[in-house]
Amino acid sequence: MKIVRVTPIHADHYLYVEIETDTGLVGIGESAVWGHQPAVVGAVVPFAEYLTGKDPAPIEHHWNALQQFGHFRGAAIGGALSAIDIALWDIRGQALGVPIFALLGGPVRDRVRLYPHVKAATPEDMVAACVRLKSMGFTAIGHLNPFLDEDSHNPYFKPTAARLRDGVQLVRAVREAVGDEVDLCIEIHRRLTPAEAIAFAHEIAPFRPMFYEDPIPPESMDAMAVVASRIPIPIATGERLVSLWEFQALVERHAAQFLRPCVGMCGGITGTRKIATLAEAHNLQVVPHNPMSPVSLYACLQIAACVANAPIIEFPCSLTPEGWALPGQEFVDRVPKIVDGFMEIPVEPGLGIRLRRDIALATPPHRRDITMRPHRDGFVANH
Repeated sequence: MKIVRVTPIHADHYLYVEIETDTGLVGIGESAVWGHQPAVVGAVVPFAEYLTGKDPAPIEHHWNALQQFGHFRGAAIGGALSAIDIALWDIRGQALGVPIFALLGGPVRDRVRLYPHVKAATPEDMVAACVRLKSMGFTAIGHLNPFLDEDSHNPYFKPTAARLRDGVQLVRAVREAVGDEVDLCIEIHRRLTPAEAIAFAHEIAPFRPMFYEDPIPPESMDAMAVVASRIPIPIATGERLVSLWEFQALVERHAAQFLRPCVGMCGGITGTRKIATLAEAHNLQVVPHNPMSPVSLYACLQIAACVANAPIIEFPCSLTPEGWALPGQEFVDRVPKIVDGFMEIPVEPGLGIRLRRDIALATPPHRRDITMRPHRDGFVANH
């Protein structure tokens, strides 16, 4: 079997890579480098030239060749490599007639716990959304931003004392509304300084959050380690990291208890599996970052199926009058079924999901403008 074509498909907000073989098998993968899709396409093109004519089976070899070529790495390179890696695993599973997890040691579970997203611009809306998600059977809720998801065009300012007070009150209100039957995955979106993050963590600790995600900008692992060492709740971070070696540096500093590798950026299924093994050796948990379409979700499911320390995955749904919807669900041939907050592991060969190529090719790409929320003092707010 030989690779005959590698095609990047930029449809709406999503960037897929489709790999075709001379036997008719087609594998799909997805990049998670949102906002910089053209740069990822630029990296896919030379990778496609390298892969064309080669056997798709030696995935580890291809992963290392693309990883080490040119000496340079980064989000665009990682996004291209990740999408290609997922597609190669998809082909391998289809060729052997088994799901990807069967090639990675077999399943440790037959279903995966999910935490859905909740977004709200007011405390009342956030509490109502959490109550509704609990009524739908979910046992964990994430993307829970105590500082709310306001219009990013509005200039931002709030005194520190008021900001932390309002955030604590919202976490308290959510906990009182859903009780202890729902885990809360608190998402700060990098809004705090280390000192603020430490103070805020101590105030919300009585409400028993499952984890405290990205309380500060993640660029300084040393600063994250300082925060982790001084608070009583576990930190989750890693969605901006692009390689196994960055996660190694994070782990060495004891800067997180939940690692958040993004399967569409940190090396695909191969890279995420390596990071999960690193985490397991240090008694850490892995919660794959998954903000993209169902293609990325199904890649995360394959990982969670065979990784013992991956107890829950992100489910980036939005609430609708009828229930919930997934971003990009119109581009794939199926929507997952959820029962009591868990999703069954797909057992179809390969990734378990197919791209609706006709729709994807007909959908124009969305180019994200470079904008940042303005701060009232004229600078930018990292929201």
